[in-house]
Amino acid sequence: MSPETPNRPRVGIPWRTSREEAQNNRPRTATYEEAVRRAGGEPVLIPLTDREQQSHLLPNMDAFVLPGSPADVEPAEYGAVNVGKSAPADLLREEADRAILAHAFAAGKPVLAICYGCQLLNVYLGGTLIQDLRSELGTTTAHRKKDLSPEPQDDPIHEAKFEPQSRLAGLASGERTKINSSHHQAIRKPGKNLRVTAHSTDGIIEGVEWIGDANWVVGVQWHPERMSGDAFSERLFRDFVGAARGAAVQKT
Repeated sequence: MSPETPNRPRVGIPWRTSREEAQNNRPRTATYEEAVRRAGGEPVLIPLTDREQQSHLLPNMDAFVLPGSPADVEPAEYGAVNVGKSAPADLLREEADRAILAHAFAAGKPVLAICYGCQLLNVYLGGTLIQDLRSELGTTTAHRKKDLSPEPQDDPIHEAKFEPQSRLAGLASGERTKINSSHHQAIRKPGKNLRVTAHSTDGIIEGVEWIGDANWVVGVQWHPERMSGDAFSERLFRDFVGAARGAAVQKT
């Protein structure tokens, strides 16, 4: 932590895509940065293209947010073939997330994995993905704007149900709440030591929590960073930053 922000843990956030990084197109990534700031953390952008800087930054972070992305995880990474439903992979983003996760698990640093980040976390731990919810499952629940006609300006909203005694249930102050949605893929088989703790009304996995040790690692399929003012979303980020602060204290 820098001298200017002694009580604000440093939270590493990789760029959403290598193209956005190359163009310095920051607004979408900045949404995650602002959510971390509001929760009391100090966001630090992690480059995808500069491996040397990336390797230098990771040990100096207290926690990590893995953001969403318009890319999809390369299906070969979970033993599947692209059936024409997966968007092109962003291999630089995948490599950066894998490096972050390897470091975070080894060093016991908290991770909040969001949407694409949640899917990558699952694949990293040996899980698999559904390549397209509508064509594979036939769900009629809108999980992204394209599922509705005409397309709305805002993300679709649907209910999520949380497993009792889970971290997400505790933060939601109950077993059900409303969440936003902006995805067409989701977890099929959970990765090793990931407990499924949230489902949407149509049964899609919406949240997972790491149970391999005491480290704070949570994956959510929705976008809490885009739900400014929502009490549950803000509690989720505060709990994450609190865990990051605890991890930082343990290092000193």
